[in-house]
Amino acid sequence: MKTTLATALLAVSVVALSACSSTPIDTGATPAPSSTPAAPAPQSTAQSTAKSATVNLASASGSLVSGKLTVVPMGDGVHLTGEVGGLSPGSTHAIHIHEKGDCSAADASSAGGHFNPSAQPHGKVGSGAHHGGDMDNLVANAEGVAQVNAHAQGVTLGGGAANDVAGKAVIVHAAADDYRTQPTGNAGGRVACGIITVTK
Repeated sequence: MKTTLATALLAVSVVALSACSSTPIDTGATPAPSSTPAAPAPQSTAQSTAKSATVNLASASGSLVSGKLTVVPMGDGVHLTGEVGGLSPGSTHAIHIHEKGDCSAADASSAGGHFNPSAQPHGKVGSGAHHGGDMDNLVANAEGVAQVNAHAQGVTLGGGAANDVAGKAVIVHAAADDYRTQPTGNAGGRVACGIITVTK
């Protein structure tokens, strides 16, 4: 009887000491999710709320460049079409969406840098990492007019998300974008600037 009682007391003591141990026991259960989930990336959930916008490009830096563009949501971003004139015949020019909707400076420096909501390096749209405002170069014809047919990926039009281009500036540069040089593609001065203005 005494032996049985002593054995039972010893077993209870071992169980009690195990329960007080500071080492957690792996139960294989999945931990409960955090009460504050991480915010999703803007481009993965944001949707364009506007159907179209216009851009009236006015000359900058003493150039004669001007034009008018239409912006519409398309696929994974927005698409710009229209015409830019006053360029040198046969010349190639960078066109980008910039972070601020401000063309007030004579050289359009008030528009800030390239629109880059995902904090990516500068590059070529459709070919790896690039800014949200990066687009393919424009090429002027023999009359110095470029037909714009450009696409910006990972951005939206309207809705106010971090990647929304409404109210941002579009800049035409003096030189071509080399798609490599950081952070601007060695595109030279700013020869035209206009604000993306939602129309419907």
